[in-house]
Amino acid sequence: MLTRRMLLTRGLGAGFSLSLPTIAHASGIPAVDVTFLVVNDIHACRVGDGLSPGCQAEGKTDTNLLRHIRALNSIHERKWPEEVGGRPSGLSVAGQPVAKPQGIIVCGDVTDDGGGQMAELAEGSQLLQFSHRYQQGPGPDRVHFPVYVGLGNHDLDQDGRPPQVDWYRDELRDYVQMNHKPSVFFKPVVPVDNYDDASDNYSWNWGGLHLIHAQRYGGDDTKGAASGLEWIKRDLAAYAADGRPVVVFQHYGWDKFSLERWDPQQKAFTDKGSGAPHWWGESERQELLATLWRYNVIGIFHGHEHDAPMAYRVGDIDVFKARAAYMGGFCLVRVTNDGMDVVIGDAIDDNGGVSYTTAFTKRLR
Repeated sequence: MLTRRMLLTRGLGAGFSLSLPTIAHASGIPAVDVTFLVVNDIHACRVGDGLSPGCQAEGKTDTNLLRHIRALNSIHERKWPEEVGGRPSGLSVAGQPVAKPQGIIVCGDVTDDGGGQMAELAEGSQLLQFSHRYQQGPGPDRVHFPVYVGLGNHDLDQDGRPPQVDWYRDELRDYVQMNHKPSVFFKPVVPVDNYDDASDNYSWNWGGLHLIHAQRYGGDDTKGAASGLEWIKRDLAAYAADGRPVVVFQHYGWDKFSLERWDPQQKAFTDKGSGAPHWWGESERQELLATLWRYNVIGIFHGHEHDAPMAYRVGDIDVFKARAAYMGGFCLVRVTNDGMDVVIGDAIDDNGGVSYTTAFTKRLR
C-alpha cells in the first residue's frame, strides 16, 4: 500500500529538493546575536474531558504546562544568572538582561499518545491541547514566541486500525507542515527557509546562524518516514559551507536511555543490553555524525529522557537536554559571532519563577 510518505519521497519531495540553492552566500557570514529557548517532551495528555491513563500521577497535566508557559513568557524580564548551583555561572553574559527570544524549538513528544486520537478519524485532543498552549498567541495560557515543532516517539510510534495505520502519524506530520512548510497557496504559521516533504526535516536562518530540525532523529526511516540525511547534506552544503555556526535539534540523544538495547538476560531494554536497539542504533548515530562532521556544528539539542538536565559531548559536538517540559524544563540559549551561552533551568512556581541547574559557555573564535 502506498503511503503519504512514499508518494512524497517519489514525487513532491524529490521535486522540492531540486529548488535548493547550490552554493552558500558569497558575501560573508551575517552577524549573529540570537537568543532562543529549547524545550522537549511536552506530553500533552488530554483525552476528552480528562487525561490518558497514568498522566495525572506522572504530572502530565495542563496545570504544569501552564506553569511552564509562564516561565518561558517572562524569561526576557530576567537577567542571565551570575550563579548556578551556588557557584559562578561563568557565562559570558552573566548579569546581563535576557533578550526577547526569537523562538521556541520543541524537541519532540509534543503529545503523549499519537496526538490523542481515538478509534474514529477525528482531530486528536492532545494535538489540540498542544496547539492551544505551544502555538504563539496572546494571553497567559499560551506562549508568546514563534514555535518550531518537532516530533518524537510518543507522537509517531502508534499504529491506527488497518487499513488506516498511518492516520495518527499523518495528522502529526501534517501539523508540522502546516506550521512550517513554505507554500505558494498559503503562508505557514512559522515559515522556514527549507523543508523536506519526505522526512519533515526543515531548516531556517537567524542572521548568520543556521538551524536544522531533524524530527525524531536525523536519518529516521521508520514508521513510514524517509531518511532526511541526504537532504541534510544538501542543506548544509547550501547554507553552511561558509563555516557559519549550525545548531541541530532532534528527539533522541546519546544519553543512556536513548542508547538502550535489548537485554536477553533481563528480557527488557537496558543501557547494558547487547541486542537490538530500542530507539536508534550505533550505525544510525554514526551516519548522522558523519553527515555533520565537516560543518561548524556548535550544538545539538534533544529530548526523550525526562528527568535529568544534561550538557555533554559527543566527539567534538556539545549536546544539551533539559528536563521534560511538563516537569518545567527548558534551555535558554544565546549565540553570537563570538560565543555560545546555554543555561538549563526549570519553572518553579505559578508566577513565572525559574531556577537554574546547568550553565555552559564557549568561545566560537
